[in-house]
Amino acid sequence: MSRPVSIQFLVGLVPVVAICVACTPATGAPPVSVAPSPALPSMAGPPADTPTPLALPTSTPAHVPTVAAIPSPTSAPRPTPPSAEGPQPTPTPTPPARGVGVAVDVVAKGLVTPWAIDFAPDGRIFLTERPGRVRVIRDGRLEAAPWMTLDVVERSESGLMGLALDPQFARNGYVYVAYTYRGGDGRLLDRLARLREDPASGKGVLDRVLWDGVPGGSIHDGGRVKFGPDGNLYWTLGEAGNAALAQDISSLNGKVLRLNPDGAVPADNPIPGSPVYSYGHRNPQGLAWQPGTGRLYATEHGPSGGLQGCCRDEVNLIEPGKNYGWPVIAGGQTREGMVSPVIQSGDTVTWAPGGAAFVTRGPWAGSLLFTGLRGQALYRVTLDPRDPRKTLGLEALFEQRYGRLRDVVEGPDGALYVLTSNRDGRGNPSADDDQVLRLTFRD
Repeated sequence: MSRPVSIQFLVGLVPVVAICVACTPATGAPPVSVAPSPALPSMAGPPADTPTPLALPTSTPAHVPTVAAIPSPTSAPRPTPPSAEGPQPTPTPTPPARGVGVAVDVVAKGLVTPWAIDFAPDGRIFLTERPGRVRVIRDGRLEAAPWMTLDVVERSESGLMGLALDPQFARNGYVYVAYTYRGGDGRLLDRLARLREDPASGKGVLDRVLWDGVPGGSIHDGGRVKFGPDGNLYWTLGEAGNAALAQDISSLNGKVLRLNPDGAVPADNPIPGSPVYSYGHRNPQGLAWQPGTGRLYATEHGPSGGLQGCCRDEVNLIEPGKNYGWPVIAGGQTREGMVSPVIQSGDTVTWAPGGAAFVTRGPWAGSLLFTGLRGQALYRVTLDPRDPRKTLGLEALFEQRYGRLRDVVEGPDGALYVLTSNRDGRGNPSADDDQVLRLTFRD
């Protein structure tokens, strides 16, 4: 394998603009107010056609549990259009990153729509490709044969998505994945499964299905899988194109779920007997816990038409049992009993946010990073240390330099690893796409 390509950049601050939109109040709708939020300049155009699904071999589930029904609240809010919007002021700039040198190395290339990445204690890098393959990078080289191949339906946004290695991977070899498949009646469904490394072959096998039969779709499957600092497993699920499901707590769609590693519901979940940790989400795809505080932040795709208009991608502070409003509110709108985002993209700009991570080392230490698909950038948020629901600014990095970006994580070596997503049917791939990029700070 040839030596990684290293490129040096000086990262600077991207200008931001203010947006003001006035809308006519909806007749009879409860009042909706708007909290100030920053916006970035407009970026990419509309998506291209969806890719052709790729059929892959089937793995037979060992066990399929029953999803218990969750009682709905007696006063669940009904979706209603917003009634008013206000100005989107320019935020205070992020503390300057000008002059920060960043080296970008290509760790792997020629991938097909990688979605999530995680690290084994022995130095291996695991990642998913949306057509159904779990791949491994060992000693800086991408292994030719997949670690495991799953039977998935890759269509528009669906397929093999989230991946997380068990904190005890060195002992049990467990790998957790989320993916979309076709049920016996032809419907698309989402599944959370636990895989296991076979010591004899060094390849993955299906250990058990943890949750199954969640309504899926070609869009809004969520799909992020991560372990929290509490040792629990978190799984994000979108509303699969049916917005009303996000407000229905008897449905798992439009939710952030919290599970024990064996798939059981933790006794201290906010809704007894339910895996639902938070609800009212459209399509959450990033999870990141703030070091030191354990606070959970999530990225979420905003609307792309209909009553809620466009854009309004979100970063939310996730608290147990809270309602994040979709489809009743979006972006900076507010309504009693619903939580508005910490920061959102505004009414004319879309980030299409993917994975998220906190930085613990170097000049960006303490920052929250998240990737942008339509935005084609790596975004850096500086949170207000005095108020976890406020930000000091937002910065767009490497804008339109590597195309669509899907995931970002901080590796055990302190470097930042970023996945491109240019072969997802909506990008313009180069000959080397898709890639795993490694970002390090230059001395």
